Amino acid sequence: MGSNPTPKHVTARPAETSAPPPEPPEQPEPPEQPERPALLARLGAWLARRRLLVLAAALIAVIVAVPFGADVESRLSEGGITAPDSEAARADELLNTEFASGSPHLVFLVKAPTSVDDKEVSEQGRQLTEQLDAERGVVQAASYWSLDRAAPLRSSDARTALVMVRLAGDEDTVRKTAKRLVPQTVGERDGLKVTATGVTAVRMEIEKRSEEDLVKAELLAAPLVLIILLLVFRSVVAALLPLLVGAIAVVGSFVILRLLDMVVPVSVFSVNITTALGLGLAIDYSLFIVTRYREELAVGREVREAIATTVRTAGRTVIFSALTVALSLSAMLVFPMYHLRSFAYSGIAVVVLAALGSVLVLPAMLALLGRRVDALNIRRLFTRRRTAERRTPQHGFWHPLATVVMKRPVPFSLTVIALLVALGLPFLRVEFGDSDDRVLPPSSPAHQAAQVLREDFDSREGSPISVVLPGLNATNGSKQVDAYAASLSKLPGVTRVDAATGSYAGGAQVAPAGPASDRFRSQAGTWLSVTSDTEPYSERGMDLVSVVRAADAPGKVLVGGQAALLVDAKATLGEKLPWAMGIIGASTFVLLFLFTGSLLIPAKAIVLNLLSLTATFGAMVYVFQDGHLRWLVGDFNVTGLIDIDTPVLMFCVAFGLSMDYEVFMLSRIKEEYARTRDNTSAVAWGLEHTGRLITAAAALVAAVLLAFATSGLTPLKLLGVGLALAVVVDATLVRGILVPAFMRLAGRANWWAPAPLARLHRRIGLSD
Repeated sequence: MGSNPTPKHVTARPAETSAPPPEPPEQPEPPEQPERPALLARLGAWLARRRLLVLAAALIAVIVAVPFGADVESRLSEGGITAPDSEAARADELLNTEFASGSPHLVFLVKAPTSVDDKEVSEQGRQLTEQLDAERGVVQAASYWSLDRAAPLRSSDARTALVMVRLAGDEDTVRKTAKRLVPQTVGERDGLKVTATGVTAVRMEIEKRSEEDLVKAELLAAPLVLIILLLVFRSVVAALLPLLVGAIAVVGSFVILRLLDMVVPVSVFSVNITTALGLGLAIDYSLFIVTRYREELAVGREVREAIATTVRTAGRTVIFSALTVALSLSAMLVFPMYHLRSFAYSGIAVVVLAALGSVLVLPAMLALLGRRVDALNIRRLFTRRRTAERRTPQHGFWHPLATVVMKRPVPFSLTVIALLVALGLPFLRVEFGDSDDRVLPPSSPAHQAAQVLREDFDSREGSPISVVLPGLNATNGSKQVDAYAASLSKLPGVTRVDAATGSYAGGAQVAPAGPASDRFRSQAGTWLSVTSDTEPYSERGMDLVSVVRAADAPGKVLVGGQAALLVDAKATLGEKLPWAMGIIGASTFVLLFLFTGSLLIPAKAIVLNLLSLTATFGAMVYVFQDGHLRWLVGDFNVTGLIDIDTPVLMFCVAFGLSMDYEVFMLSRIKEEYARTRDNTSAVAWGLEHTGRLITAAAALVAAVLLAFATSGLTPLKLLGVGLALAVVVDATLVRGILVPAFMRLAGRANWWAPAPLARLHRRIGLSD
């Protein structure tokens, strides 16, 4: 700037012979602009400043929420397992609206001291039938005595007879009516013993047991969680913080469920998994926040700066993790059954609530406590030791483990993969069914009554197949109905067919039409009741539905009943499952790409998560379908079947939890890789700084879920044990061995992306 330029017509001398130009005068440098803190860092600083306001708002919200959500279970719906618009659902809808008839909701077993044919017993049986038939909400009550002593309704020893009751209305109305009728009917009645079973009685008892088991599980899980937190933090104060956030999440989950029920149907059974998921994730997220905050204090940061850094780093990871879990749960929205959809609605809401409590309320608590977060330390040397070790990852268990694994990644990965695949092999023989009385404990009255039906009666009177012929007039087309009923009665497993033209067995009419036959007629057409000797939820029961649907009929046919509903539910789930898995896979891939900027890491995460779930699903079949190791999980009735919607629910929840730990680990590996650009060192450092945390988080979630193993309901027991196993396998074998092995084999390719995608990530990727 201060030199004389060389004229264009003069040749410049070589630089080495020319005189050095004078130094330009120094210009004052512009003042350095302070870098604007990241959004989450500003949020953390604001929470630290306004801690009292935030905590007061949270306290008011909890005070309002407790009474509002206290009675949520009594308001939720009991059904939702039916595939709407399916053939079986349309058949049942027609029976309800056009015929006011159909399969019985309640089956009362009346046991006499001698014989049900005694004159006095017969009179009492008729009176009971008439009383039930006159009750509000009852469409029809029929019994052994009212149907001219129909032999199929009498037990083989002639001491027990059946009264079958059909109720009016939708699932919720039926449940309310049954809750009124069953208590006033069962018990001792003038020397007769009356018990109740049937699909609605069973579901009522499942609902009641579910509520009782939820309270028992929460009371059992709370002290276990506190003990684990004390072992992790060595401080009573620090250990109580995640529990407080977890309590807020549980209270909030009840409010969310009640609010959702005002808009969409919500299954009452979503309370259990929502509560467990909310409590587990709130504690997990709080564990991550508190751990990072204590690390920041340990390196000398002031309280407000430590909170800002914690919210910027750990808070970002919590938000991202909650997003991945929510997207996994959202896959259940593709299924039309509101039983599964309600798990998605409530699950997503409670995940968001757990994340908000951890990112908003917990930092305010930490700001109020300051350095007293370590108060009531049960091991006073713990803090000093951790401070000294924080930047020396070679100490501890996880760094040496990662180092050993990464020295021999192929043998370690092949061994673990072989183990997980072997554990998953039993799932290849899975058989699906639905919840019936056998999911209840042996002491259940509904189960005991159903067992009497199985053992003492020749046919399954409480669960016939309904065959609806819309548009066929039973009077004008009586010959067609007669021929069709006779042909159905010859099918294997069918014991009797009842129709408007009479009753049929073995291809011939065994009883003429009587007054009870009028229930098979309507302006909308006619219908037939096909009774068999097969369990409705067995393979034979489902095969019979297919045979009935394939049989020649005199017109359009709609086949319904419990077995048909299960067949249609299986078909619907099979049709929608690829879409659900696609949503989970695509959303996981995109989010992890935005988080890491890598193509390989998202693909690796999806493959390893699927691999970790193989062991869970294999164990599910080995234990709960085949009946092995019952002593380990608590006794239950072995049905040889797995609830059809349980694997779907387990997959979505377990995949989300696995991604939870994947994000926790990747956040620290990515942080160290950005600092050192050394893949091997970053993996070892990340595992050292998250291994203990992830193990503790998995232990906490497993403790909450395993508490459900104490349930007397097989589906709840299965869900708790299965998800706990999935969490433990993922936190140990997958995070401890497979992740470092695969990342060592991939090397720098872990962080590679094509140039266009790399530019895209720089523009829209998730960063501080």
